[in-house]
Amino acid sequence: MNGDDEAVAASADPSLPLDWRFSQVFGERSAGEEVQEAGVSSAVDIISAIEFDHSGDHLATGDRGGRVVLFERTDAKNSSGARRDLEETDYPLRHPEFRYKTEFQSHDPEFDYLKSLEIEEKINKIRWCQTANGALFLLSTNDKTIKFWKVQDKKIKKICDINSDPSRAVGNGTIATSVNGGVPEANNSFIPGGISSLRLPVVTSHESSPVARCRRVYSHAHDYHINSISNNSDGETFISADDLRINLWNLEISNQSFNIVDVKPAKMEDLSEVITSAEFHPTHCNMLAYSSSKGSIRLIDLRQSALCDSHSKLFEEPEAAGPKSFFTEIIASVSDIKFAKEGRYLLSRDYMTLKLWDINMDSGPVATFQVHEYLKPKLCDLYENDSIFDKFECCISGNGLRAATGSYSNLFRVFGVSPGSTETATLEASRNPTRRHIPIPSRPSRALSSITRVVSRGSESSGVDGNSNALDYTTKLLHLAWHPNENSIACAAANSLYMYYA
Repeated sequence: MNGDDEAVAASADPSLPLDWRFSQVFGERSAGEEVQEAGVSSAVDIISAIEFDHSGDHLATGDRGGRVVLFERTDAKNSSGARRDLEETDYPLRHPEFRYKTEFQSHDPEFDYLKSLEIEEKINKIRWCQTANGALFLLSTNDKTIKFWKVQDKKIKKICDINSDPSRAVGNGTIATSVNGGVPEANNSFIPGGISSLRLPVVTSHESSPVARCRRVYSHAHDYHINSISNNSDGETFISADDLRINLWNLEISNQSFNIVDVKPAKMEDLSEVITSAEFHPTHCNMLAYSSSKGSIRLIDLRQSALCDSHSKLFEEPEAAGPKSFFTEIIASVSDIKFAKEGRYLLSRDYMTLKLWDINMDSGPVATFQVHEYLKPKLCDLYENDSIFDKFECCISGNGLRAATGSYSNLFRVFGVSPGSTETATLEASRNPTRRHIPIPSRPSRALSSITRVVSRGSESSGVDGNSNALDYTTKLLHLAWHPNENSIACAAANSLYMYYA
């Protein structure tokens, strides 16, 4: 059985381990090119958000420069032979293939003069909304402002040339003709029997081009940095969360929101935990979950009260016996949560582990997967170079059988989360000898003021991973997304977007 047959067998039997393969890369750096503060065009291109739409036919990425780039799937639509032969690509034809669609500047740098605060243009989160009339809708946010975008193909209209000889034209609607070799006489070309080749200009539609328009701006509702936005299953509302509050918005109303969660204490010196991530339940429009820096996850029901100070359920790891260290609470902070497609299970990621929770069982996680167990002896080094505060995202497959999350050295790990599964795979989003490089149009050069906002953490790298390989703290895979209907993962390493499939 060859590799393709094994992949087909694995897709037919979900219990078999998947054979992951490289598919595409967009915007990969050439050898020797560094993403650093000096390279403005590359530093602001570092990807900070990834999201598939509900169909999986479109993919959006956001970067530190406030730009949103859209990709569209081509292999499912192009069945007329436009796809290249297997011998030309060296890849099976059935793998999902995307192409660059368009890009637009979502956010620009701002300055809050009242608070003397500089607001970065970096895109923190992207969320797709329901499509309508062939148009795509999505939400994007930086630290303070959320925007609602509509992307639609617009046909380019051109005016056809007049089908006449311009050298013979004298005036508007007249042609010079001579009578008996004498003085030219002007005849009206519109008289029957005149110039039959003359016609009026005609407006015709040519190829279409995607155009992005900002429909609404939701601003001035958060005092702290927005870390999450999430769409409701009702298609009408969404939430936005910062460190201390969660607000509920209506997509049609941009000038007001409702505060549904507020964990700010009466005195800020009594503050013990902050909100790190928030997510709506995928099917129940009245339920949502949010995580905290203490490692807990709270499930709340919007039907209980207008201000959800109390939670319906609290999910947290039973307190481990033994002494606590200075780093115990730091590494327990939950950086990301994701509901499975059907909504019963919830995936969470803290610095060391990936956990799967059953929302019907709040006694503890149903499964825990070690991601950074080998980093325990290195916590002091990680704290000194700020790597311990890296916020790794997680994602779960559409069938809920597998989950994935990132690590250092541009590695990401895939775990089987179904009962009894021991499946695990580690892949690196940077080394593949048969990789195809698909460029993304480079962004225009930016003002000098934007350079000073890019913070470089230096080039420290030390430690080893679980396989005794050298570990590079400066190359990290923080953002990734799982295709909603297929075993396909999109992940970001610096300013490059990598696609893998199984």
